[in-house]
Amino acid sequence: MTEPGAGAAASTDEPSGEPTDRPAIEGRGPAPAAPAALAGSRRTSLLVTLVLGGLTAVPPLSMDMYLPALPQVTAALNSPAATVQLTLTTCLAGMALGQMIVGPMSDKWGRRRPLLAGMVVYVLATALCAVATNAELLIAFRLLQGLAGAAGIVIARAVVRDLYDGVAMARFFSTLMLISGVAPVVAPLIGGQILRITDWRGVFVVLTAVGLLLTLLVWRRLDETLPPGRRHPGGLGQALRTMRDLLADRVFSGYLLVGAFAFAALFAYISASPFVIQEIYGASPQTFGLLFGVNSVGLVVVGQINGKLLVGRVSLDKVLGTGLALVALAGIGLLLLSSGVLGRASLAPTAAGLFVLMSAMGLVMPSTNTLALLRTPHAAGSASALLGTSTFLLGSVASPLVGVAGERTAVPMAVVQLSCAVLALVSFLGMCRPWQRREERPAHTAGERTRL
Repeated sequence: MTEPGAGAAASTDEPSGEPTDRPAIEGRGPAPAAPAALAGSRRTSLLVTLVLGGLTAVPPLSMDMYLPALPQVTAALNSPAATVQLTLTTCLAGMALGQMIVGPMSDKWGRRRPLLAGMVVYVLATALCAVATNAELLIAFRLLQGLAGAAGIVIARAVVRDLYDGVAMARFFSTLMLISGVAPVVAPLIGGQILRITDWRGVFVVLTAVGLLLTLLVWRRLDETLPPGRRHPGGLGQALRTMRDLLADRVFSGYLLVGAFAFAALFAYISASPFVIQEIYGASPQTFGLLFGVNSVGLVVVGQINGKLLVGRVSLDKVLGTGLALVALAGIGLLLLSSGVLGRASLAPTAAGLFVLMSAMGLVMPSTNTLALLRTPHAAGSASALLGTSTFLLGSVASPLVGVAGERTAVPMAVVQLSCAVLALVSFLGMCRPWQRREERPAHTAGERTRL
């Protein structure tokens, strides 16, 4: 993690791409005139780092704090489990669609205004979820919540691309994983404790308060990182052409698919685990929250090992390939367990397999984002939108698939996870082809070169 604070500018002629002592992007002062030329050479303040981490934590907060309440929502609204699971699917689909809208907007109008507008609507939509009287209304409000919450996700990634390049960007993404990774650790635990003192509506009250706090911090502390000279003046047609050009890049599209399929495997776990752990294995909401937290700790720890020890020493493609292999192995183990091939399944080995799968995401996610965004310095918002939309769309498809065989078997979850892991590996090997890309690409920082 970079040190907070400000100081004199230092030389950037270092292969590591570490940021130097530029003033922090915080407060209401004027933005630097040419951030593109300084990418990878800044230090963000601790508070701004926390704000960006909080914005990337919006999805796990919106999803995971609500997970222990799913069985209660099913009973309270007198709806089948498949219908209630749609409250997850629609929120995820909303986050996917919202990123496609907000990402190009941030390339045209800057990062700050679209972000503030999205966060205000997120707070209002979350408050409406707390007063929904039936499943249909809850599904509609969750869709709006997802559409608005997308602003935080896509713009946080674009801001990181504005400020960093190369190895420094990979390390900063790992730092964000440490911060945003706290959310899935504590969110189910908080959700379980909220259910001790109130019902599922209290979960959305807490989420409303969190969204309001983030909105205030963005308004007060996060300055614009994309000056007018670097914005895209075109309208919808220009935005679509930019996205078309990005997708025409085979390697970028490969990393996009790798990240999307990996996230779908992860979301299959997120969507199915409340029923697998609580309904199949009879665990309490608090036990489920504890196990979910342990798995999230694994993701955070592996992400920090990646950022502190591997980045700069091992190529990002090797780290990514290792992470994908671990996800595939975990999927194979879970399928063998859930299908009874290894005997009668129990909670402990299933929890171990899920721990490996989720921990491996600490290698996959930062590497995928970095490798994809390194190819798109000219359109960070649109690229971030495509990355986010693809992951959330495939995640929304994975969600209903895990329940196709009912609530008494974990086989669909394991099948979806293994299928997604295999598709991610195929995309990596077939489209990214890291062994063919031995050239070095000049970064924006003077003297820095980043191996792809």
